[in-house]
Amino acid sequence: MNRALLTILSTVVLSAVGIGLTMPIIPQLMRDVGHTAELGWRFGAFTGLYALMQFIFSPVLGVLSDRIGRRPVLLLSLAGAVVDYLFMAMAPSLTLLFVGRAIAGISGASIAVTSAYIADVTPEDQRSRRYGQLGACFGIGFIIGPVIGGLLGAWWVRAPFLAAAAMNAVNLILTLLLVRESHTERSASASDMSFNPLANLRWAAGFKSLLPLIFASGMLVLIGEIGGTVWVLYSEDKFAWDTLTIGISLAGFGAFHALAQAFVVGPISERWGERRALMVGVTADTCAYVLIALANQGWMLFALMPLFCIGGIGAPALQAIMSGSVGPDQQGKLQGVLASAASLATVIGPVAISTIYFMSRGSFPGLVWLIGAGLYVLCLPLLLRKPAAASLS
Repeated sequence: MNRALLTILSTVVLSAVGIGLTMPIIPQLMRDVGHTAELGWRFGAFTGLYALMQFIFSPVLGVLSDRIGRRPVLLLSLAGAVVDYLFMAMAPSLTLLFVGRAIAGISGASIAVTSAYIADVTPEDQRSRRYGQLGACFGIGFIIGPVIGGLLGAWWVRAPFLAAAAMNAVNLILTLLLVRESHTERSASASDMSFNPLANLRWAAGFKSLLPLIFASGMLVLIGEIGGTVWVLYSEDKFAWDTLTIGISLAGFGAFHALAQAFVVGPISERWGERRALMVGVTADTCAYVLIALANQGWMLFALMPLFCIGGIGAPALQAIMSGSVGPDQQGKLQGVLASAASLATVIGPVAISTIYFMSRGSFPGLVWLIGAGLYVLCLPLLLRKPAAASLS
């Protein structure tokens, strides 16, 4: 792995740690500044606001990186994150906390730029491997961050935000000193790109062969939201797991997921091809969802974790397929659209998934998992399509 890739992946780990630091204490901080014991709709709105800002601004930052380069946009995003975490650490009211959350979503939309950077410096036949490693870096950060955040939050509820600001400051310095510009051959078409996020979505809709894969990518994110939304509820309701067992299961899932993304997706894609790797991931996840729905012993969920996490190799393979379908001057724009579609799925998904789960919990709590498996089957015709090379005129 060259220095550019190693550096950018290291910054991803640090960014993910910074995000994870604040996760355990957000409810308590909201209760403190809101002077209320019951958050109600406010917590859902606070969570969804981050994804909504990413939906709007991921295409914008992607286009901006195509126009002026990846490095300036990454530096701007990291500087914004430092200021924002400090702002949230000092926010005296719930309203200002929401403002800070919106800014965090904007700065966090730089994942599109990171993905475009990786496409710039990676040969096309190795992109599945690198996107898998990108996912693994996020996984590592989200394993480390919440643990540290929980410990700091027990000391002072605002301490994790100060730590996150410090983490992003370190990240900013590393990026400034070590990350070099990757997008050096900007074409004339890059100067004509629109910063209107809806225009960028219309741009994607213009490629009839690529659009189904973008839609399928959003669907994969939506299906993946099932585990994140109901895992704790499902394990409590069906297997009476205590918090320790749930914590161990989440840590195990994070570890397996990171290992699969880092060490499985690349070899499979490079040996069998990205489309076969995609099918392996979809098949593994579909089987895991069905078996989780039918499991009647808690240990079965632990036994299914490797299969569940192998399913995670599908998304990097699909991302690599789509990345190879556009030119180098359109990578930021494409990755912005993909990040925007993923954000939209994370806004809609938890609401729909939790509604279905609570409606079916009394009769068959595994229904939502079977629905996820069914959505995978419905996505197969889209995933098997071969997009033609796209170019922006």
